[in-house]
Amino acid sequence: MRNIVLIGFMGCGKTTLGRFISTNKGYKFVDTDDIIVEKQGRSINDIFAMEGEAYFRQLETDTIKEMLGSVSDTVISVGGGLPVREENQGLLRELGLCVYLRTSKEELVRRLKDDTSRPLLAGGDIEKKIEELMSKRKDIYESTAELIIDTDGLNRVQIVNTIMERI
Repeated sequence: MRNIVLIGFMGCGKTTLGRFISTNKGYKFVDTDDIIVEKQGRSINDIFAMEGEAYFRQLETDTIKEMLGSVSDTVISVGGGLPVREENQGLLRELGLCVYLRTSKEELVRRLKDDTSRPLLAGGDIEKKIEELMSKRKDIYESTAELIIDTDGLNRVQIVNTIMERI
């Protein structure tokens, strides 16, 4: 079994889908955000507030570097901004099958409108913030991924079946 690396915008379902695959297909599951929170002993919001985004992005890079060669048969859910750092793009592909869960802006707004745990969406017009971030990240996600799945209108089983066909 090969690792599965789930990338995409916050709220696209990486963690939910990763846990579902883990439960139903015999994979382990890790979320890079959870690893960082555990190691740092504080929330992502606190890391951003105290140290800034650049510090957090370095923690993400360090986390995936540590995973190389040390995880197998694992679904890895990564933070939405992790692929933006150029160095990380190759590392993600080395880790396993890199899958972009592409989700429409409208669906992301619906899912994230009441979420206060996302520092990059805090304050202001959430739709505008999602649109701005998506425009910066879309091409990066697409060029990093080996498999792109348009998730709108699909259920978890359909998405998992598409992924498993490529493993």
